[in-house]
Amino acid sequence: MTLSILELLKVLFLGLVEGVTEWLPISSTGHMLLVDEFIRLNASEEFKEMFFVLIQLGAILAVILLFWKKMWPFRLPREGRSVVKVDSVVTWIKVVIACIPGAVVTLLFDDWIEAHLHTPAVIAAALIVYGLAFLIVETRAKGKTPRIRDLAHIRWTDALLIGLFQVLSIIPGTSRSGATIIGALILGVSRTAAAEFTFFLAVPVMFGLSLVKLAKFGLAFSGTELAILLVGMVSAFLVSLAVIRFLMSYIKKHDFKVFGWYRIVLGLVLLAYFLLR
Repeated sequence: MTLSILELLKVLFLGLVEGVTEWLPISSTGHMLLVDEFIRLNASEEFKEMFFVLIQLGAILAVILLFWKKMWPFRLPREGRSVVKVDSVVTWIKVVIACIPGAVVTLLFDDWIEAHLHTPAVIAAALIVYGLAFLIVETRAKGKTPRIRDLAHIRWTDALLIGLFQVLSIIPGTSRSGATIIGALILGVSRTAAAEFTFFLAVPVMFGLSLVKLAKFGLAFSGTELAILLVGMVSAFLVSLAVIRFLMSYIKKHDFKVFGWYRIVLGLVLLAYFLLR
């Protein structure tokens, strides 16, 4: 396995796709399937499976950088002020609660799902179904004032329910961000707060998934494999910075319907391609 210029360009492009699709609610898995169909890395299937998960760490670093002030639960000590930021600590406790359902289901069923549901038909169907869900949820929410406008007002029960919606994302093509955003919108959370809570959730979830994949693959990387991982992560990191900024700006004035329509079209294209090839 060698890192030629062509392979380097493939890795850069895969990082770009990850950086875009991880944060927009359009399913990174569905897009990776489509890209891998036409742009195949010169690597073993085991390494590629691990690579597609580990490059998410680059995307996560972008979230941490952009939301550091909100995420970091401590401040410099000053007279008369607590060192601990209570709001941040409470938000992280809610995030942990939201992670529990997904963690349990992943540990119990991850291998079975990888063996039986990582198919073009399942991914295409999930793209279409949740694309329709976005259209329905946004249509019903039109003109209504959100019950929850910021992270601090998300209740413990809301966090758990959003976590239950996140469980749906274990089905390939659903989109982790898509499932949590749909759940949050149904519960009456504003688009901005829903996106921010999704970013918070992504940090422990994606770190956890990366550790699981590393445990399965092992740490015996060749120099080329390590270079591929680093290039993919850096690419995903840089693209994620731009995409997250775009998304947070976009949803201040627009709803998520455009992503719903995109999912439906992509799902139909995938179905047609894999049925007719």
